[in-house]
Amino acid sequence: MALRAKKHEAIEKRLKMFLYGDPGAGKTTAAISFPNSYVIDCERGCDHYAGLLAKSGSVLFQSVDADEAIEEVRSLATEKHDYRTVIIDPITTMEADLIEKAEKEYGAGDMRIWGKRDRTMRRLVNLLMSLDMNVIITAHGKTEYGEKMTKLGKTHDGWRRLPYTFDLSIELEKRGEKRVGTIKKTRLEGFKDGESIDFSYEEIARRYGAQIVERAAVPVAIATPEEIARLKQLIETVKLEDGWIEKRLAKAGVDTIEDLPSEIVRKCNEYIEAKFQGKEEKTT
Repeated sequence: MALRAKKHEAIEKRLKMFLYGDPGAGKTTAAISFPNSYVIDCERGCDHYAGLLAKSGSVLFQSVDADEAIEEVRSLATEKHDYRTVIIDPITTMEADLIEKAEKEYGAGDMRIWGKRDRTMRRLVNLLMSLDMNVIITAHGKTEYGEKMTKLGKTHDGWRRLPYTFDLSIELEKRGEKRVGTIKKTRLEGFKDGESIDFSYEEIARRYGAQIVERAAVPVAIATPEEIARLKQLIETVKLEDGWIEKRLAKAGVDTIEDLPSEIVRKCNEYIEAKFQGKEEKTT
């Protein structure tokens, strides 16, 4: 088999940032300082910041339901709008609501609860990562313990995989009148592991590149219900190699066929239809 690696070309990615900290650290005000934001408020924490939201040209959608958040993100991905950043504040509360509903569905202690939590959270995060917008997710902070209950420091309260998904993870705290962010994980050249910065929108935009943070979102075409139904029908009808559709989902960065872009679904349908027609020709 021929080698498939090729020279890497720089990609202009949108900012994907994870913020966590104790109560009073200023997570909400830090997040909504980003202009033209679409804020999914999970704790009604933005009720007191109407002036700041208006000043930044941002809007509010209040819900703790993960499925509702997924639909909002899908709409942000496919519709033309003027928003630059989507914020979920805090995702800890949304995850708790998801677990509570799963417990009512399956019964407390049922392992299917965690499977549903993982699937739903992964789908939401994958959609956020593929979105042509900046993404800011906040989470509650908590103390991290090691062996014999030794305090190791602070961590976030919630799905453990979250920080690994984001390019930038910052722990926020208040030091006097200042809001300070300590960089806990970074894949970005403008930010160094362990560095503490005075957190503000202006500082983040300066380091990341204001031209990237502030550019308009480009909508993508999500597959229509008819295209999705056709693909599912073809998958059931035509024998494909093991893991064929899973590879397409992984490449697109999504978890379900419903979230695939229209172009990919169309190509999948064309490929399977050609394969099916070829088999029919051989049998006639």
